[in-house]
Amino acid sequence: MNMLMSDFTHSQPLFRAEQVRQMDSTVIKVGDVAGIQLMKRAGRAVFEYIIRAWPNCDKLIVCCGAGNNAGDGYVIAGLAAQRKLAIEVLSTCPPETLKGDALRAYHYALQENVSISHVEDWLARASEFTESVVVVDALLGTGFRGELKPEYVQAITTINSGSAAIVAVDLPSGLQADTGHVPSVAVRADATITFVADKCGLHTGRAPAYTGPVTLCDLQISECSEVCLQQLALIQTPIKRIFTEPLLAKLPERDADAHKGQLGHVMLVGGDKGMGGAIALAAETCARSGAGLTSVATQPDHLAPLIARLPEVMTNGVPSGQAIKPLLSRPSVIAIGPGLGQSPWSEQMLQQAAAVDVPMVVDADALNILSQGRVASMRPRPNWVLTPHPGEAARLLSCSIEDIQADRFKAVEQLQSCFGGVVVLKGPGTLIADGNQILVAKVGNAGMATGGMGDVLTGLIAALLAQGMSPLEAACLAVCVHGDAADLVAENSGMRGMLASDLIAYIRELLC
Repeated sequence: MNMLMSDFTHSQPLFRAEQVRQMDSTVIKVGDVAGIQLMKRAGRAVFEYIIRAWPNCDKLIVCCGAGNNAGDGYVIAGLAAQRKLAIEVLSTCPPETLKGDALRAYHYALQENVSISHVEDWLARASEFTESVVVVDALLGTGFRGELKPEYVQAITTINSGSAAIVAVDLPSGLQADTGHVPSVAVRADATITFVADKCGLHTGRAPAYTGPVTLCDLQISECSEVCLQQLALIQTPIKRIFTEPLLAKLPERDADAHKGQLGHVMLVGGDKGMGGAIALAAETCARSGAGLTSVATQPDHLAPLIARLPEVMTNGVPSGQAIKPLLSRPSVIAIGPGLGQSPWSEQMLQQAAAVDVPMVVDADALNILSQGRVASMRPRPNWVLTPHPGEAARLLSCSIEDIQADRFKAVEQLQSCFGGVVVLKGPGTLIADGNQILVAKVGNAGMATGGMGDVLTGLIAALLAQGMSPLEAACLAVCVHGDAADLVAENSGMRGMLASDLIAYIRELLC
């Protein structure tokens, strides 16, 4: 069942760069707000952020490029000079070659007696980027595409090599606004102030490693005339950022007289020889996340360990496809993939599970077998959730991991178009697509870069499906809770050495 866009009313819309440029143009033409006025508002927003965040900084160094992003930088420099702060502008180009509003902003900085230097050898200035300095990155804006010019590579490398705090204007230079892709190098900002509307590329791909906290300033666009606001409202986006709390409200409440039969029966299929841990992680998460009944179909070798670890879970040793077939009439949800492997046994398990028309979660080696076309009966279906990481996504689309990461939005759209249902493209800034929209979950932390995390997510999605959530709702809530649980683990015991099993207790706590 596909969700309507209106079902995510508490989400935050994310826009592509061209759409934000349309908004700028609308505000200028219909709202009768001069472009230089918007530039001054942007510069003031960044300057005031710097004053609040680093009140004791000795000097501001504003690094400017050749476009309107540089104009914002010159406004910041002028405001700093008015406050009698030590300020210097370093430019990648002769500033007098600027045009339009950026040139006006440059003249404003000159009027305030700002020191402005055209830098050709950025490495020679590296010693200036010290701890007592705040650097403003106003090199490149949302128009950046393709490869960086050598002067920008040198400037960005120099900025990153220092110990100064860095604030990015609109987005870190070198990061692509629409995708979160970094083709070569990008500024590693401590904070990013973005303008007018939030950009989709700030929340997925490589972006989390470069942006720091992202703050949106709408430049007072909400105060524009009614006619202008109506025109802005016509600029729609299918991409939205989701948050945990509104999604938790969608989890069905339990009646006082509820019994296990009303809360769903999940069967988890996987655990080929030597890979029983993965299916155990998925099963424990499923049971702890509220499924009424949890059962496992796995290699007979894993029965004793599973029963010892999880006595509440019904365990079944299935040596062949024929052995699992009668068991598949019982569950209301099937989750397949954790520890499944790619052996003939694995293929038989997937063949039998795919023949059952109940909601399904497909992960790990089940996706790899699907990508090879070895199970002919596996066709697009509306009631499954596929959860590939970039490597699995690349195999499903017959491309490279680099292709996937270069445009994760395009990749998740293609996956959903090919396979139907709901697709969860995992990774920093997980993307969730259902054919109507793409939802972005910027959750979790780098401690999750360890084995078993996907198995836990599979068990969680399956449990939420069993309790009556739609595939899209279950996927969204599971991804958010999964990431939040990892943040709680990191808060209490750090990121390094985090295990997938560490999340399970926190997942239960968050769902209660």
